Amino acid sequence: MEQERIKQQLYFLLETDKMKNILRRTVLTDQSRRETDAEHSWHLALMAMVLYEYACPHVDLDRAIKMCLIHDLIEIYAGDTFAYDVAGNQTKAVRESEAADKLYIQLPSDQGPQMRALWEEFDAMETPDAQYAAACDRLQPFLNNVATDGYTWKLGRVTRSQVYQRMDMVRIGMPPLWPFVVEKIENAVKNHELLPE
Repeated sequence: MEQERIKQQLYFLLETDKMKNILRRTVLTDQSRRETDAEHSWHLALMAMVLYEYACPHVDLDRAIKMCLIHDLIEIYAGDTFAYDVAGNQTKAVRESEAADKLYIQLPSDQGPQMRALWEEFDAMETPDAQYAAACDRLQPFLNNVATDGYTWKLGRVTRSQVYQRMDMVRIGMPPLWPFVVEKIENAVKNHELLPE
């Protein structure tokens, strides 16, 4: 029985290696290439550790980091959906739920449901832990856009209102960082990196 458990766990870990090949729209700050889902997840887990002092009260950092690390695993099967892709986001929930069905069943019966529940909690963004993790998830590509003069925003013809809507989770999950976000959004509009609508 133990050998079967080990086999399942190792297979899952090998399967999740595919995350290193899922390209996101966000580019690295040196603009040399697009980042992968694995790089994104690592970076926002690190962000959660570094910026924890700005989290709302009662955030469990350990749980938030776990959410950061697993939140995009389902994209191995569902693919990455650009945050500002209106059409792609209409089918995202269904694609990701089907991907979760396929992915978490590969783990032992005690681990799979726990990991899926953590992913679902992150996706719902209702608990303090999930709100903090989601704020990090929003802030990481935002910082990359700021550092690259709006590279992805320009490519997607993204508007000010779209970014404010997406970034609102930072206001909720990391309130002290909200003035920074507002300043950078307004600067991006002035610099023609975001459409002013």
